[in-house]
Amino acid sequence: MKTYSKSAALLERAKKVLASGVSSEFRKYNHPHALFYTHGKGSRIYDVDGNEYLDFTLSQGPLILGHSHPEVLKAIAEYSEMGQLFAGQHIREIELAEKLNELIPSAELMRFCLDGSEAVQTAFRVARAKTGKNKFLRFEGHYHGWMDNVCWGISAPSPDALGSRENPNVFPWTQGLPEGVENDFIILPWNDLELVRKTVAERAPEIAAIITEPIMCNNGCIEPNPGFLAGLREICTEHNIALIFDEVITGFRISLGGAQKYFGITPDLSIFAKAIASGYAISAIVGKYEWMQLIEQAKVIHAGTMNAGNPTVAAALATITVLEKEQPHERMFRLGKKLMKGLRNAAAESGHALLVEGPGPMFAISFTTLEKTSDYRDTLVADKAKLGKFISGMHEEGIRVIGRGLWYISAVHTDEEIELAISTAAKVLKTI
Repeated sequence: MKTYSKSAALLERAKKVLASGVSSEFRKYNHPHALFYTHGKGSRIYDVDGNEYLDFTLSQGPLILGHSHPEVLKAIAEYSEMGQLFAGQHIREIELAEKLNELIPSAELMRFCLDGSEAVQTAFRVARAKTGKNKFLRFEGHYHGWMDNVCWGISAPSPDALGSRENPNVFPWTQGLPEGVENDFIILPWNDLELVRKTVAERAPEIAAIITEPIMCNNGCIEPNPGFLAGLREICTEHNIALIFDEVITGFRISLGGAQKYFGITPDLSIFAKAIASGYAISAIVGKYEWMQLIEQAKVIHAGTMNAGNPTVAAALATITVLEKEQPHERMFRLGKKLMKGLRNAAAESGHALLVEGPGPMFAISFTTLEKTSDYRDTLVADKAKLGKFISGMHEEGIRVIGRGLWYISAVHTDEEIELAISTAAKVLKTI
């Protein structure tokens, strides 16, 4: 059994000055409580009690090159010596924008921000300004940050509580939301193109944007039905609606051009973050010129003192350089598929109904008898208590996985580590 006494003591100390002892809500739900880490290297992370973990959380996804990649750290150190933040432009900011323009189909113009939540709100502002309409259409279970107008529809007490597919009930994720903010959006189940067509046909004069995760990664890991994203593209073009891809997770993870390159569907606006800078605080809103020109013309204001600081830009450029040089995506797909197959086999051998879904570089597991999930409603029937026991058991054996069952593969994971994860899972599955 691992011991966590030093982390426990630090958590009590932290609670005296940090609300709940953490700086992000999700960090509270580690096993057996919020933990404190000392360092990470490659595919491994270490806590203050000296415990070592094979890491498949990758800090909720950003560490596509693993922890402390030497080329990334070297680039950050060298460029930081020239300054941290200029309140002005610098050459590598242009170089990064030129590289994203080259890689991402929709990135004709862009602006840099600090995180995905901020960039999403910028995209909404652009869409409203260009179309003259106010609402955005989004999907149940998709996560687009923690701001007021997207803090709905990402939790529900039960599948039945959601009500009809045509007119779903929505539940706030938090208290403190202003009255009426739920009128900013229309929400529907994902992957139901005909329902989107019907809704937009009836309400197009209200809808400025449709926003979607191109692969639903925040509740399960659900790929779009064939034709779904292309259908959204057609609907948006027909009705003067911005198609927004939230590529905070998919960006760089399934291809250097994001999901839009992978699926061959070009949105009007996109949000990139997480893996584009190996864990450093940068995001980008990128888009077609006809939409982004509103920012260029200052008809839509976008600002931020900390945007495009030297260390973050250096991190993003170095990350892209390594990804282009090493071309790890085919390998990440292969390793992910290998791990997915191994988990399925281990579950079958131990008598558990385990669903394993996703493209490979990221995937999700759930204890359910369903053979496939198509939307958020399907994820709500899974046995979350059993999943919690499995995640805790893996943690005790030195394998770190995100509590909701999402796994990330990095460019530095090895075949041997995948085999270790499979054998460990087989051991843990026999105990629950």
